[in-house]
Amino acid sequence: MHQLFRLVLGQKDLSRAGDLFSLDDSEIEGSLTEALEQIKIISSSSDYQTNNNDQAVVEICITRITTAIRETESIEKHAKALVGLWDSCLEHNLRPSGKDEDTPHGKIASDIMSCILQNYNRPPVMALAIPIAVKFLHRGNKELCRNMSNYLSLAAITKADLLADHTEVIVKSILQGNAMLLRVLPAVYDKQPQPINRHLTELLALMSQLEQPEQYHLLRLLHVAAKRKQPEVVQKCIPFLIGHLKDSTHNDIILSILIEIAGYEPVALNSFLPMLKEIAERFPYLIGQMARIYGAVGHVDEERARSCLPFLVSQLASMEHSFHHILLLEIKSITDTFSSILGPQSRDIFRMSNSFTAIAKLLTRQLETTKARSDRRKPSTEIEFLEKLEEANLTVDENEDHEKLQVKIQAFEDKINAEGSTPGSIRRYSLDQISKEERKDIRFNRSKSLALHTALTNDLSSEDGEVVESGDTRASISLSEIDPLGQGHDRSPFKGDTDGSQLINSSVSHPSIIHIESENLPETVKENYQEETPDTTSRPVEYHDKLYLHLKENLSKVKAYAVEMGKKIPVPDQCTIEGYEF
Repeated sequence: MHQLFRLVLGQKDLSRAGDLFSLDDSEIEGSLTEALEQIKIISSSSDYQTNNNDQAVVEICITRITTAIRETESIEKHAKALVGLWDSCLEHNLRPSGKDEDTPHGKIASDIMSCILQNYNRPPVMALAIPIAVKFLHRGNKELCRNMSNYLSLAAITKADLLADHTEVIVKSILQGNAMLLRVLPAVYDKQPQPINRHLTELLALMSQLEQPEQYHLLRLLHVAAKRKQPEVVQKCIPFLIGHLKDSTHNDIILSILIEIAGYEPVALNSFLPMLKEIAERFPYLIGQMARIYGAVGHVDEERARSCLPFLVSQLASMEHSFHHILLLEIKSITDTFSSILGPQSRDIFRMSNSFTAIAKLLTRQLETTKARSDRRKPSTEIEFLEKLEEANLTVDENEDHEKLQVKIQAFEDKINAEGSTPGSIRRYSLDQISKEERKDIRFNRSKSLALHTALTNDLSSEDGEVVESGDTRASISLSEIDPLGQGHDRSPFKGDTDGSQLINSSVSHPSIIHIESENLPETVKENYQEETPDTTSRPVEYHDKLYLHLKENLSKVKAYAVEMGKKIPVPDQCTIEGYEF
């Protein structure tokens, strides 16, 4: 040991103690361990707590030693002696005698603690220090305990396994009011879950007493615990989590925990769905996470699927665009799992439109239809009539396509007559090409109509025969058949030659209206049917209705309007409808 240390500590010479700071750190580094052992002997004497001279000498020497250790980075070399002196302080009173006044041994413990635990990233030092450090948590010195908790939290970041063996002591310290140690528990849970699980209910009860950072660490603990898929933990924490969802500060992390639980224990969340719905209405920005929970519960069985789908569908119609994708994925996943909910038209509903409001409306109707199946059954005669009525409506749609083609052909003929075109000039245009373009329009519109028809009314022919009124929806999403650029008329004028006659004849020669025998139907049904189903079988080739004549007379204005709209809404380069490519 250095001569000056021997003099100051051997004779407890306070007047020479200050000279220690005049020595170079490297000059006294080799004497630090012996000096620490001598200090331990002095501080353990029976009169130390009343001997002010000894206390002053010890305090000055400890300050000089810790400074030299820090500057020479020799903590690992002298750690054993430091921890030994630190441990000896536990044998004495550490409770402060007055406000902010540490006991003599409390001061020693505080100085050594900061020197040791600042090296939390050195495992050999922590292996020696942590078993002693946790003992200070229950010695009644709040300031010492608070500082110790800070250092232990840092140690848990790098060497959590060293703290795992002391989990029980840490939990008890938290329950006694040392909430700062909550940040340690998530790090040690994987190593020692049982001590924490035993006291989980008590820990959760502290939530209202904690500061916001400490609440966050408690929720982090629950998230880690939820990942271990322990049923006893799930039963304890779900009611707690649901109860704190209304707190906007933490509802995001709480929903993350619930999603984790829903992944392996969705049934446990089933009874809480009404509360989750209420929270979703209060905090719309949480709907994406809520959808995942509803989707998980909806996959349990068909009954729960039917109870979850109405909420998801209602949100699809009302939420902003950023949530549509996840809502639609959850809805489709459930309906794919339980295909009987939507039936064979499920695929058509999801593909018919990019309008989420329209899809939601169709899904709502279909869910109402399937729900009614369990309540009542329709008479077979009514079912047959409804089936025939829908077939008739489909035939009317086909005839409308033929009529539109006739209008375009007639317009071409009028233009030719007005211009006085000769047969020679007509042959510059390909009638086959015109026929092909017009038939493409018909095929496009017929495919679109069939897709919508399937999505809206396919359930009419199902075994229960539920009626779905789809007229308004069909009308709202049907497209105009006018060529938006006017190109269909300008590029292909022609007279009625042989090919043209064939085209005209083919467009009107297949009305194929299904005649419905209405003798046995109720009078009200007959009247409705007669109003809604035009008599297209007896319609001549020439059109005499006022709307047609009006449009024909003002065809130039209609074309001008279509051209103007075409500038505002460009025609797509390519469309694919029901397997056809244009």
